[in-house]
Amino acid sequence: MNPELLPWIILLLPLTSAVVITLFTRGSKGLSAGISIGAIATAFVASIILFAKTGGGSLLGPLLNLEWINLQELKLGDEHNFIINFGFKIDALSQLMLLIVTGVGTAIHVFSWGYMHEDRSVPRYFASLSLFCFSMLGIVLANNLMMMFIFWELVGVSSYLLIGFWFEKPSAADAAKKAFLTNRIGDFGFMLGILMVWGLVGTMSFDGIAAALAKNPAALGTMGTVAGLLIFCGAMGKSAQFPLHVWLPDAMEGPTPVSALIHAATMVAAGVFLLCRVFVVFTPDALTVIGWIGAITALIAALMAVQQNDIKRILAYSTLSQLGYMVMAVGTGGVVLGQGPSAAMYHLTTHAFFKAMLFLGAGSVIHACHHEQDIWQMGGLKKKMPVTYWTFLIGTLALAGVPPFSGFYSKDAILAAALEANKGWFVIAALVALLTTFYMSRLFIVAFLGKPRSESAEHAHESPGIMSFPLIALAIPSVLAGVFGINHLLDHQFGVEGHGSHGPVAELFAPFGHSPFAAIFGVLAVVFGVSFAFALYGNAEKDPLPKTLGLFARAMARRFYFDEIWSFLIRITHEALSYVADFIDRWLVSGLMVRGTHGSFEIAGRALRLLQSGNIQTYALLFVAGLVVVLLIVLK
Repeated sequence: MNPELLPWIILLLPLTSAVVITLFTRGSKGLSAGISIGAIATAFVASIILFAKTGGGSLLGPLLNLEWINLQELKLGDEHNFIINFGFKIDALSQLMLLIVTGVGTAIHVFSWGYMHEDRSVPRYFASLSLFCFSMLGIVLANNLMMMFIFWELVGVSSYLLIGFWFEKPSAADAAKKAFLTNRIGDFGFMLGILMVWGLVGTMSFDGIAAALAKNPAALGTMGTVAGLLIFCGAMGKSAQFPLHVWLPDAMEGPTPVSALIHAATMVAAGVFLLCRVFVVFTPDALTVIGWIGAITALIAALMAVQQNDIKRILAYSTLSQLGYMVMAVGTGGVVLGQGPSAAMYHLTTHAFFKAMLFLGAGSVIHACHHEQDIWQMGGLKKKMPVTYWTFLIGTLALAGVPPFSGFYSKDAILAAALEANKGWFVIAALVALLTTFYMSRLFIVAFLGKPRSESAEHAHESPGIMSFPLIALAIPSVLAGVFGINHLLDHQFGVEGHGSHGPVAELFAPFGHSPFAAIFGVLAVVFGVSFAFALYGNAEKDPLPKTLGLFARAMARRFYFDEIWSFLIRITHEALSYVADFIDRWLVSGLMVRGTHGSFEIAGRALRLLQSGNIQTYALLFVAGLVVVLLIVLK
């Protein structure tokens, strides 16, 4: 097969699935699920073949770059002709993301059939799922900013449909609207950034931008930092960075497999992928701002997770925190010369596997406990759900950064980069690592160990095989991805000098040789986090922290009141403006101008009509009265 056809197959299969389900198979749950699962699984196989054929390298060809828009007749100048191609950029970065999106997506699709098969709207669910995968794959494959922005907005639409899938629930409908509107704020900045880059460089092609900046590093001029930060606004929305992070926890209102898809490898990863794809655009000042935004997000989200009791919300805040880690890692590339965003993409890759597994594990628990999501109503699930228990344990160890699980290696890469770039970032990263271990150990101890705390936990049972198999499949890369050599592939992609051996055995100990101080701190964070969690929750029947920490615990549980702050700001700005506009429209425009004019003429017409009664006696009386008035005036 021509390798140039493979990207088209990968992209169009999910779209075909969405169209076929919507138009032809809405009456069949099983057939709709089979079409959607088959499409994403075939795309995964095609992604593997593409990777094998290219060796993870670049691929060029006429089928990968087709002219779409050409507005040379506008005569904008030789360097500013608006030419947009519908094309694919096939390199190590895009191929790695293809494997993640299609691979993790396949596991989530399979799990979804077991989780959702009793829902009456299964065809609509799988059609939306396929549309989402098509949109995400378009972002991954795009070779220019315009094409990426179009698919970026399609991801927003499809995520709106999935988060609000159970739209009969007011909370789900509100969460979908909140996610959509919050992302529009970031996307507006992203759009301005795209226009600014095109105006300064004259092209929207990623290769064209890189070539222009390589030829003239000052091509963006004094506006380079502004352009970079505007593009970062798009990533702030999609990857839920402070202060646009408020939509992500509420997105838990969607079905649990949707949470896995959005919060693990796809939608939230799009922002980090964007930063890595256009890394050459960012100035050192812009990257410093990006790094601090990521560090703040990682810290506040980790603190919020400590006092959440909903199993899905704990994982949601964990995702927020880890995304902050990745964004901070992008920022380190602006301080450490030659660093690039390699560490960010490395953690994005490993995080996709174990976080998807954790969300699916949470879905397995919720399914077994009759849709109970409060961890304090669980307990004792170890014996009742052995497959879910062991896979959730693997995911917890990987997320906490326990060696030799994959999360240890990618997290160590970020700690090492932060240590070299900014000591403040390193302190925050180490503290977040401790908090991550603590809140994940808390979740695991309370939900799986001890005795059942409710009837639902007492009667829980292992999920069926169609739900257990994806957990086992994701457990393998969650354990071994750290020795796959992903970091070396990314180092080569971003031109970063390698840090040691490429052998699997040597990779196990590479962090201690590369940056021993960072690796030791990462291990100590795990030890202290687990110790604190067992000391507090080993035999606890309720959470002791609210009593110990008081107002601070309440603030963490209430998400530091960011929702209330946003509501207040909207109330004094947007809502106040809407009330003023309503007053002007209702009373001045509609009332005084429209109804006032209409009313004046109507009253005048009614008054004049009284004079035209058609009665001769009345006319004679008025004539005499008028004559008397005239005589009085004249004789006076």
